[in-house]
Amino acid sequence: MSVELISRRYASALADVVKSDYKTVQAELKTFEGIIVESKELSSLFANPSLAHAGKVRVLEGVLEKTKPSKTTANFLRVLLENGRLVNLAEINKAFVDVLSERSGVVSAKITSSRELSAKEQKDLETNLEKMVGSKVNLAYEINQEIIGGIVTRIGSTVYDSSIRTQLDNLKKQLVNG
Repeated sequence: MSVELISRRYASALADVVKSDYKTVQAELKTFEGIIVESKELSSLFANPSLAHAGKVRVLEGVLEKTKPSKTTANFLRVLLENGRLVNLAEINKAFVDVLSERSGVVSAKITSSRELSAKEQKDLETNLEKMVGSKVNLAYEINQEIIGGIVTRIGSTVYDSSIRTQLDNLKKQLVNG
């Protein structure tokens, strides 16, 4: 199972539990993610499958004691540790933001283009995507010159690829396969 799908499941479960304090939980998880990323020792400790689980629990409890997160956040981090998913916290945090947005009627999408899009192009793209998905869309933009031209749109796990690179690859396959 992909990390994206697993992250989404944990994020959805967390979103089911949190009610009005989702901003607090979101901020606490982001803080904890920063602590893990900044500390190479913590990162390698939680990622190392050969280390005893009890030792990891002691370390996590020590960090929780110092940071004093809400009960919901602390319990969620314990569940992630128990299931060996604490190393996926960054992906789970991103999925949590996406799930909360979707539940409030906003869909997140990632647009990859070979160049920076003008404000008019961005607005037209946003309008068309909102019509397509039937709700408000929150767009994130990325530039990747390897796609040569066109755009690649990712909404959740669905990818709409109209890049020149993909069209050339498809044409090459057709020519090779006859």
